[in-house]
Amino acid sequence: MFRTHFNNYTCDGDKITCTVDGFDCVATIYRDDCSDAPDQREDGFWPSLDPKDAGYIGKKTEAQLTAAKRKASHIMNSWKADEWWYVGVCVTVSRWDVQLTGEYDHAVWGIECNYPYGGKKRNNYLRDAANEELSAAIEAAKAKIAKLCA
Repeated sequence: MFRTHFNNYTCDGDKITCTVDGFDCVATIYRDDCSDAPDQREDGFWPSLDPKDAGYIGKKTEAQLTAAKRKASHIMNSWKADEWWYVGVCVTVSRWDVQLTGEYDHAVWGIECNYPYGGKKRNNYLRDAANEELSAAIEAAKAKIAKLCA
């Protein structure tokens, strides 16, 4: 299991590592090549008081709507300024310096990286995504060894 978190400010190519049952595991951050803006990826990105709208935020006051729109604008402006982006978290497994899984075979894509509202634990969920892929990557590595030894 990956125990170390990615940095609070994470860059393309950053890695965390762990060893599980003699397998060397690496989780690497890769910038997502889909360049869609947040409001193109997420229905309802822009807040609304209209219950028929995808961005419906519930029964709120105009002041609460204004605050939600301000936050959405900040998120969008931060994305446009390249302060945060979407990434993939890719897990590879090796043994004795032989990589047994493909670079992108065990990956989660479209994850926010350096998101402006992450607080002090910004990017901690990147490690969680890596751990979600870890067991499948190890099983694939074991299957590869079994195939090579057959």
